Amino acid sequence: MKGMELSKKYFEEYGLPMLQNEFPEDMKQVAVGLVGEGSECFGYDDEISKDHDFGPGFCIWIPIETYSAVGEKMQEAYDRLPAVFMGHERISTSMSDKRVGVIPLETFYSRYTNCGPFPTDNVNWMNIPESYLATVTNGEIFMDNYGVFTKAREHILKFYPEDVLRKKLANRVAVMAQSGQYNYVRSSKRGDYGSAYLACAEFVKAALSCIFLLNRQYAPFYKWIFRAARQLPKMKETVSSLERLIKIADDANTVHIKQDMIENICSDVADELRATGFTKEKDNFLQLHIKELMAGIEDVRIRSMHVMEDC
Repeated sequence: MKGMELSKKYFEEYGLPMLQNEFPEDMKQVAVGLVGEGSECFGYDDEISKDHDFGPGFCIWIPIETYSAVGEKMQEAYDRLPAVFMGHERISTSMSDKRVGVIPLETFYSRYTNCGPFPTDNVNWMNIPESYLATVTNGEIFMDNYGVFTKAREHILKFYPEDVLRKKLANRVAVMAQSGQYNYVRSSKRGDYGSAYLACAEFVKAALSCIFLLNRQYAPFYKWIFRAARQLPKMKETVSSLERLIKIADDANTVHIKQDMIENICSDVADELRATGFTKEKDNFLQLHIKELMAGIEDVRIRSMHVMEDC
Protein backbone atom coordinates (compact mmCIF):
# COMPACT_ATOMS: atom_id res chain seq x y z
CA MET A 1 0.00 0.00 0.00
CA LYS A 2 1.27 3.46 -0.88
CA GLY A 3 1.83 5.86 2.01
CA MET A 4 -0.78 8.37 0.86
CA GLU A 5 -3.52 5.75 0.78
CA LEU A 6 -2.43 4.45 4.18
CA SER A 7 -2.49 7.97 5.61
CA LYS A 8 -5.95 8.73 4.26
CA LYS A 9 -7.45 5.48 5.55
CA TYR A 10 -5.84 6.06 8.95
CA PHE A 11 -7.33 9.55 9.12
CA GLU A 12 -10.80 8.36 8.09
CA GLU A 13 -10.84 5.49 10.60
CA TYR A 14 -9.21 7.17 13.59
CA GLY A 15 -8.33 10.80 12.96
CA LEU A 16 -11.68 12.16 11.85
CA PRO A 17 -13.65 10.55 14.72
CA MET A 18 -11.06 11.88 17.18
CA LEU A 19 -11.45 15.44 15.90
CA GLN A 20 -15.25 15.24 15.73
CA ASN A 21 -15.59 13.77 19.23
CA GLU A 22 -12.92 15.74 21.10
CA PHE A 23 -12.73 19.03 19.19
CA PRO A 24 -16.17 19.67 17.66
CA GLU A 25 -15.93 23.44 18.22
CA ASP A 26 -12.59 23.65 16.43
CA MET A 27 -13.50 21.56 13.39
CA LYS A 28 -14.32 24.65 11.32
CA GLN A 29 -10.69 25.74 11.56
CA VAL A 30 -9.08 22.41 10.72
CA ALA A 31 -7.33 21.26 7.54
CA VAL A 32 -6.03 17.69 7.27
CA GLY A 33 -3.86 15.92 4.74
CA LEU A 34 -0.38 14.70 3.99
CA VAL A 35 1.88 17.35 2.45
CA GLY A 36 5.57 18.06 2.89
CA GLU A 37 8.81 16.10 3.12
CA GLY A 38 8.89 12.39 2.49
CA SER A 39 8.66 10.21 -0.58
CA GLU A 40 5.03 9.32 0.15
CA CYS A 41 4.05 12.98 -0.24
CA PHE A 42 5.28 12.85 -3.85
CA GLY A 43 3.87 9.37 -4.42
CA TYR A 44 7.38 7.97 -4.88
CA ASP A 45 7.49 5.66 -1.84
CA ASP A 46 8.45 2.03 -2.27
CA GLU A 47 9.75 -0.85 -0.16
CA ILE A 48 13.02 0.99 0.46
CA SER A 49 11.09 3.99 1.82
CA LYS A 50 9.56 1.98 4.63
CA ASP A 51 12.71 1.83 6.76
CA HIS A 52 12.05 5.26 8.33
CA ASP A 53 9.44 8.02 8.59
CA PHE A 54 6.83 5.86 6.91
CA GLY A 55 3.58 4.57 8.31
CA PRO A 56 0.21 5.72 9.61
CA GLY A 57 0.14 9.46 10.15
CA PHE A 58 -1.29 12.69 8.81
CA CYS A 59 -1.01 16.43 9.28
CA ILE A 60 -3.54 18.61 11.09
CA TRP A 61 -3.08 22.29 10.16
CA ILE A 62 -4.80 24.90 12.27
CA PRO A 63 -4.40 28.70 12.54
CA ILE A 64 -1.72 29.77 14.98
CA GLU A 65 -4.34 31.33 17.30
CA THR A 66 -6.19 28.02 17.49
CA TYR A 67 -2.90 26.20 17.98
CA SER A 68 -2.12 28.43 20.96
CA ALA A 69 -5.47 27.56 22.50
CA VAL A 70 -5.85 23.83 21.79
CA GLY A 71 -2.76 22.73 19.86
CA GLU A 72 -1.11 20.91 22.74
CA LYS A 73 -4.30 19.13 23.70
CA MET A 74 -4.98 18.19 20.07
CA GLN A 75 -1.44 16.82 19.72
CA GLU A 76 -1.94 14.70 22.83
CA ALA A 77 -5.12 13.29 21.31
CA TYR A 78 -3.26 12.60 18.06
CA ASP A 79 -0.51 10.80 19.97
CA ARG A 80 -3.11 8.50 21.55
CA LEU A 81 -4.20 7.17 18.15
CA PRO A 82 -3.19 3.54 17.46
CA ALA A 83 0.52 3.18 16.72
CA VAL A 84 -0.04 0.25 14.35
CA PHE A 85 -2.46 0.38 11.43
CA MET A 86 -2.93 -2.20 8.65
CA GLY A 87 0.31 -3.86 9.66
CA HIS A 88 2.38 -0.66 9.58
CA GLU A 89 3.98 1.20 12.48
CA ARG A 90 5.53 4.61 11.92
CA ILE A 91 9.28 4.69 12.57
CA SER A 92 10.31 8.31 13.02
CA THR A 93 13.89 9.55 13.09
CA SER A 94 15.34 12.58 14.84
CA MET A 95 16.45 14.03 11.51
CA SER A 96 12.93 14.04 10.06
CA ASP A 97 11.71 16.78 12.41
CA LYS A 98 7.92 17.10 12.65
CA ARG A 99 6.38 15.75 9.46
CA VAL A 100 2.99 14.70 10.85
CA GLY A 101 0.76 15.69 13.73
CA VAL A 102 -0.65 19.09 14.69
CA ILE A 103 1.08 22.01 12.96
CA PRO A 104 0.26 25.74 12.92
CA LEU A 105 -0.79 26.57 9.37
CA GLU A 106 1.34 29.71 9.19
CA THR A 107 4.39 27.89 10.59
CA PHE A 108 4.14 25.15 7.99
CA TYR A 109 4.26 27.59 5.08
CA SER A 110 6.75 30.00 6.66
CA ARG A 111 9.19 27.13 7.20
CA TYR A 112 9.51 26.79 3.44
CA THR A 113 8.69 30.26 2.10
CA ASN A 114 10.10 32.41 4.93
CA CYS A 115 7.25 34.83 4.23
CA GLY A 116 4.07 33.01 5.25
CA PRO A 117 1.38 31.25 3.21
CA PHE A 118 1.00 33.94 0.53
CA PRO A 119 4.29 35.17 -1.01
CA THR A 120 3.48 38.21 -3.13
CA ASP A 121 6.62 40.33 -3.43
CA ASN A 122 8.96 39.41 -6.30
CA VAL A 123 11.99 39.44 -4.02
CA ASN A 124 10.29 36.99 -1.65
CA TRP A 125 9.44 34.72 -4.55
CA MET A 126 13.00 34.99 -5.84
CA ASN A 127 14.40 33.78 -2.53
CA ILE A 128 12.30 30.62 -2.23
CA PRO A 129 14.08 27.50 -3.54
CA GLU A 130 12.12 25.55 -6.12
CA SER A 131 12.29 22.35 -4.10
CA TYR A 132 10.66 24.08 -1.13
CA LEU A 133 7.73 25.16 -3.28
CA ALA A 134 7.46 21.63 -4.65
CA THR A 135 7.32 20.41 -1.06
CA VAL A 136 4.46 22.68 0.05
CA THR A 137 2.36 21.84 -3.01
CA ASN A 138 2.78 18.06 -3.13
CA GLY A 139 0.66 15.41 -1.44
CA GLU A 140 -3.05 15.60 -0.83
CA ILE A 141 -5.51 17.52 1.32
CA PHE A 142 -8.12 15.21 2.83
CA MET A 143 -10.26 17.90 4.41
CA ASP A 144 -10.09 21.70 4.69
CA ASN A 145 -12.93 23.27 6.61
CA TYR A 146 -11.02 26.52 7.17
CA GLY A 147 -10.02 26.95 3.52
CA VAL A 148 -6.86 29.01 4.00
CA PHE A 149 -4.47 26.08 3.58
CA THR A 150 -6.04 25.27 0.21
CA LYS A 151 -6.02 28.92 -0.89
CA ALA A 152 -2.32 29.22 -0.03
CA ARG A 153 -1.60 26.04 -1.97
CA GLU A 154 -3.52 27.31 -5.02
CA HIS A 155 -1.72 30.67 -4.80
CA ILE A 156 1.69 29.00 -4.90
CA LEU A 157 0.67 26.59 -7.67
CA LYS A 158 -0.01 29.55 -9.95
CA PHE A 159 3.79 29.54 -10.23
CA TYR A 160 6.45 32.22 -10.05
CA PRO A 161 5.57 35.76 -11.16
CA GLU A 162 6.77 36.40 -14.73
CA ASP A 163 9.70 38.61 -13.70
CA VAL A 164 10.97 35.95 -11.31
CA LEU A 165 10.53 33.23 -13.91
CA ARG A 166 12.57 35.21 -16.45
CA LYS A 167 15.33 35.84 -13.91
CA LYS A 168 15.52 32.18 -12.94
CA LEU A 169 15.59 31.12 -16.59
CA ALA A 170 18.41 33.61 -17.22
CA ASN A 171 20.35 32.06 -14.35
CA ARG A 172 19.82 28.50 -15.56
CA VAL A 173 20.87 29.16 -19.15
CA ALA A 174 23.89 31.10 -17.88
CA VAL A 175 24.97 28.13 -15.78
CA MET A 176 24.31 25.74 -18.66
CA ALA A 177 26.43 27.84 -21.02
CA GLN A 178 29.22 28.29 -18.52
CA SER A 179 29.41 24.71 -17.25
CA GLY A 180 28.38 22.72 -20.33
CA GLN A 181 29.16 24.71 -23.45
CA TYR A 182 32.36 26.25 -22.07
CA ASN A 183 33.99 24.73 -18.99
CA TYR A 184 33.23 21.08 -19.71
CA VAL A 185 35.12 21.27 -22.98
CA ARG A 186 38.02 23.28 -21.57
CA SER A 187 38.45 20.97 -18.56
CA SER A 188 38.40 17.92 -20.81
CA LYS A 189 41.01 19.38 -23.15
CA ARG A 190 43.29 19.83 -20.15
CA GLY A 191 42.73 16.23 -19.12
CA ASP A 192 41.18 17.46 -15.87
CA TYR A 193 38.37 14.93 -15.85
CA GLY A 194 37.47 15.56 -12.22
CA SER A 195 36.59 19.14 -13.11
CA ALA A 196 34.88 17.95 -16.29
CA TYR A 197 32.70 15.64 -14.18
CA LEU A 198 31.72 18.52 -11.89
CA ALA A 199 31.02 20.79 -14.87
CA CYS A 200 28.77 18.15 -16.38
CA ALA A 201 26.94 17.71 -13.07
CA GLU A 202 26.34 21.47 -12.81
CA PHE A 203 25.10 21.49 -16.39
CA VAL A 204 22.64 18.66 -15.78
CA LYS A 205 21.29 20.25 -12.57
CA ALA A 206 20.76 23.60 -14.29
CA ALA A 207 19.22 21.99 -17.37
CA LEU A 208 16.73 19.97 -15.33
CA SER A 209 15.72 23.07 -13.38
CA CYS A 210 15.37 24.98 -16.64
CA ILE A 211 13.08 22.30 -18.06
CA PHE A 212 10.88 22.46 -14.97
CA LEU A 213 10.72 26.25 -15.25
CA LEU A 214 9.76 26.02 -18.92
CA ASN A 215 7.01 23.59 -17.91
CA ARG A 216 5.97 26.04 -15.16
CA GLN A 217 6.35 23.42 -12.48
CA TYR A 218 8.55 23.38 -9.39
CA ALA A 219 11.53 21.05 -9.42
CA PRO A 220 11.64 18.77 -6.35
CA PHE A 221 14.60 17.78 -4.17
CA TYR A 222 17.44 16.36 -6.31
CA LYS A 223 16.70 12.83 -5.14
CA TRP A 224 13.42 12.88 -7.06
CA ILE A 225 14.14 15.33 -9.85
CA PHE A 226 14.68 12.83 -12.66
CA ARG A 227 11.63 10.83 -11.66
CA ALA A 228 9.49 13.96 -11.60
CA ALA A 229 11.01 15.29 -14.82
CA ARG A 230 9.98 12.15 -16.72
CA GLN A 231 6.36 13.09 -15.96
CA LEU A 232 6.56 16.63 -17.34
CA PRO A 233 4.41 17.35 -20.39
CA LYS A 234 7.16 19.09 -22.38
CA MET A 235 10.78 18.21 -23.26
CA LYS A 236 10.60 14.52 -22.29
CA GLU A 237 13.27 13.58 -24.84
CA THR A 238 15.60 16.23 -23.45
CA VAL A 239 15.16 14.74 -19.98
CA SER A 240 16.09 11.32 -21.39
CA SER A 241 19.18 12.85 -23.00
CA LEU A 242 20.24 14.36 -19.69
CA GLU A 243 19.85 11.04 -17.94
CA ARG A 244 21.99 9.33 -20.57
CA LEU A 245 24.57 12.13 -20.40
CA ILE A 246 25.13 11.95 -16.67
CA LYS A 247 25.69 8.19 -16.79
CA ILE A 248 28.60 8.42 -19.24
CA ALA A 249 32.08 8.46 -17.66
CA ASP A 250 34.40 11.38 -18.35
CA ASP A 251 37.60 10.41 -20.16
CA ALA A 252 39.39 11.02 -23.43
CA ASN A 253 37.16 8.52 -25.26
CA THR A 254 33.85 10.10 -24.26
CA VAL A 255 34.56 13.83 -24.41
CA HIS A 256 33.29 14.36 -27.96
CA ILE A 257 30.23 12.19 -27.38
CA LYS A 258 29.26 14.18 -24.30
CA GLN A 259 30.09 17.48 -25.96
CA ASP A 260 27.69 16.70 -28.81
CA MET A 261 25.01 15.66 -26.35
CA ILE A 262 25.43 18.89 -24.39
CA GLU A 263 25.08 20.95 -27.56
CA ASN A 264 21.93 19.06 -28.56
CA ILE A 265 20.41 19.63 -25.11
CA CYS A 266 21.24 23.34 -25.32
CA SER A 267 19.64 23.42 -28.76
CA ASP A 268 16.45 21.89 -27.28
CA VAL A 269 16.37 24.54 -24.54
CA ALA A 270 17.00 27.35 -27.03
CA ASP A 271 14.17 26.04 -29.22
CA GLU A 272 11.80 26.02 -26.25
CA LEU A 273 12.83 29.55 -25.21
CA ARG A 274 11.97 30.73 -28.71
CA ALA A 275 8.76 28.69 -28.92
CA THR A 276 7.47 30.13 -25.63
CA GLY A 277 8.37 33.70 -26.61
CA PHE A 278 11.04 34.29 -23.99
CA THR A 279 13.76 34.95 -26.57
CA LYS A 280 14.21 35.41 -30.32
CA GLU A 281 17.96 34.79 -30.46
CA LYS A 282 18.69 32.36 -33.30
CA ASP A 283 22.02 31.06 -32.00
CA ASN A 284 21.96 28.01 -29.71
CA PHE A 285 24.82 29.26 -27.55
CA LEU A 286 22.75 29.91 -24.45
CA GLN A 287 24.93 32.77 -23.21
CA LEU A 288 23.44 34.85 -26.03
CA HIS A 289 19.91 34.41 -24.67
CA ILE A 290 20.65 35.97 -21.29
CA LYS A 291 20.46 39.62 -22.30
CA GLU A 292 17.03 39.18 -23.84
CA LEU A 293 15.70 37.29 -20.83
CA MET A 294 16.96 39.95 -18.41
CA ALA A 295 15.74 42.85 -20.57
CA GLY A 296 12.17 41.56 -20.34
CA ILE A 297 12.13 41.89 -16.54
CA GLU A 298 10.07 44.91 -15.43
CA ASP A 299 10.88 44.90 -11.70
CA VAL A 300 14.12 46.88 -11.43
CA ARG A 301 15.08 45.04 -8.23
CA ILE A 302 15.05 41.72 -10.06
CA ARG A 303 16.52 43.06 -13.28
CA SER A 304 19.45 44.63 -11.40
CA MET A 305 20.49 41.31 -9.82
CA HIS A 306 23.60 39.58 -11.13
CA VAL A 307 22.58 36.88 -13.57
CA MET A 308 24.22 34.23 -11.39
CA GLU A 309 22.34 35.36 -8.28
CA ASP A 310 19.65 33.01 -7.11
CA CYS A 311 18.53 31.32 -3.92
